[in-house]
Amino acid sequence: MYTKFIGTLNEGLLNTDFSLTEARVLYELATRNASKASGIALDLGLDPGYLSRLLAKFEQTGLLKRKASQQDARLAELSLTPRGKSAFKKLNALSEQQAESVLESLPPSARIELLRSMQSIENILTKTPSQRPFILRPHRVGDMGWVVYTESLGYATQFGWDQSFEALVAQIVHEFLANYDPARDRCWIAEIDGQNVGHIFLVKHPAQPGTAKLRLLFVDPSARGMGLGDALVQECLRFARTAGYNKVVLWTQSILTAAHRIYQRAGFRLIKEESHHSFGHDLVGQEWEIELK
Repeated sequence: MYTKFIGTLNEGLLNTDFSLTEARVLYELATRNASKASGIALDLGLDPGYLSRLLAKFEQTGLLKRKASQQDARLAELSLTPRGKSAFKKLNALSEQQAESVLESLPPSARIELLRSMQSIENILTKTPSQRPFILRPHRVGDMGWVVYTESLGYATQFGWDQSFEALVAQIVHEFLANYDPARDRCWIAEIDGQNVGHIFLVKHPAQPGTAKLRLLFVDPSARGMGLGDALVQECLRFARTAGYNKVVLWTQSILTAAHRIYQRAGFRLIKEESHHSFGHDLVGQEWEIELK
């Protein structure tokens, strides 16, 4: 569908005499400084011999010129002639016209969805989790519904927890919004490419002055392995110190071992364990704490 839609199988790209590969090499020559054949071949994954024949064709038709490199006389620096620049300018204009013809009929929401989908495909196919940048931002309208949905579905899928856990998460976010004090409470949402992939809360302890509670640490499976959980916890601790808290405590379950490693790296220590039946299962609850200095 895609190759037919944009015409990549046509004999000439964008109704020109250039093949897709030739047009791509022209683009490289037009946008690089002091281009070298070896660099183009490496970046595009082209066979050096095939690229050499293609460049010779460009040179014979007056699109390309070569000169000895100042750094290494054995190497040639490649650049487009005025005729080559004109050919590239035409190709570039035709490409922009094609994109405009596709996008102009789409409403803004569809354009945003298209871009996000393209970014997702690129990330999935070409980037490892550690290469994908994330941001941490404060909560905004709509985030709390996402938190409840993500937490309840995530733990139901992974551990089989029932709707009573969803009710607990809903209660936590309700209390956060109802009692929100920007000087003492905070929620961070983690994003990758505009998509929510994690969250964490820090709130004042209702019964212990000077103590904060860390709540609802969650990282989507698609974003695990990139240090996001550590970053969320460290952000909580930085804010807690700035807000004047002396201690941070949290309640978790013994089966959540990946979260335990994050807490341990941050300096938390386990102080209490207690068996209980919650969320449809027999569990062992744990209390952790860290003294802030």
